[in-house]
Amino acid sequence: MRLFAVAAGLLLLLLVLWDAFETIVLPRRASFRYRLTRLFYRATWPPFAAIGRRMRPGISRENFLSVFGPLSLILLLALWACTLVFGFALLQWGLGSHLSLPPGLEGFGADLYMSGTTFFTLGLGDVTPISTTARALTTVEAGTGFAFLALVIGYLPMLSQTFSRREVPIALLDARAGSPPTATELLRRHAESDMAAALTPLFSDWERWSADILEGHISFPVLAFYRSQHDNQSWVAALTMVLDTCSLVITGIDRTPVGPARLTFAMARHALADLTSVLGQKPLTAAPDRLPASELARLRTALSAVGLSLHAGREAEDRLAHLRSQYEPYAHALARLLLMPLPPWLPPAGARDNWQTTTMQFRVP
Repeated sequence: MRLFAVAAGLLLLLLVLWDAFETIVLPRRASFRYRLTRLFYRATWPPFAAIGRRMRPGISRENFLSVFGPLSLILLLALWACTLVFGFALLQWGLGSHLSLPPGLEGFGADLYMSGTTFFTLGLGDVTPISTTARALTTVEAGTGFAFLALVIGYLPMLSQTFSRREVPIALLDARAGSPPTATELLRRHAESDMAAALTPLFSDWERWSADILEGHISFPVLAFYRSQHDNQSWVAALTMVLDTCSLVITGIDRTPVGPARLTFAMARHALADLTSVLGQKPLTAAPDRLPASELARLRTALSAVGLSLHAGREAEDRLAHLRSQYEPYAHALARLLLMPLPPWLPPAGARDNWQTTTMQFRVP
């Protein structure tokens, strides 16, 4: 029995330490399929999302869903810590529980108490190891507790910085592409200027943003559950809108920079496909058509009103359909998983930018 406890304790320690290493330290996609973090999110997000689906879309639902990302991170860290404490307690008990105990404290509970006070470096001194093996194990556990605390202290600021870096360009879309951001509105708002001069740096910025979001979310997958400040914005919607815009430009709109659009499309599609895989999802092909023929006709009319002409004909429509087929199944899969609606191709009737609807209250001195 004690031999089994030693084996189980070692297994738990290795499982948690490797999981924490892959999640916090390793800057690449985790390869181990049966990870504690993956099992944790598969067990906690579906019931949380099920409650969100029963709520009406809007700010209340977004406020509720926005809690999950930070809360899940705290719970995951607590799960790691508790599992490490339990694993060291199993080792201590399995090796014979060579401890000096106060009256009334005995059995496995004493080993668990000793493990907890050692891991969290409380140093109460009421339970002490009395053998060389117990002292060595106590020293190792204390060092593990210090290292765990250091990793957490370094991990949280990096997570916050990566989240802020992701959200700033999304906030800038409010004035550039509307709320929610749409490809049609972005092109319309830049139609009065030199399209090539206006869109080239914009595509370059979003190409870099797509690469940044890919690297950041692979290193910190929990960021996928962090939501934007407004209920009509999200990183999934922004990424999809960028791909929509690139698809229209590549299909053919006069005065627009096709070369930069191709580069941005490639990077954004790469990010969308890889992040779908990282989150354990498959492309969703059986999804409603985001751009039926009637909407495409409205899109052409909206662009024509500002002097932009989307190439027509069977060849142009086939090219647009082919481009959409390369990313929309991934976007639908992420939208369904994260409850982040995809943006329409045209702005909804009467839509106003977030900056126009924000109520500001001024305090009279």
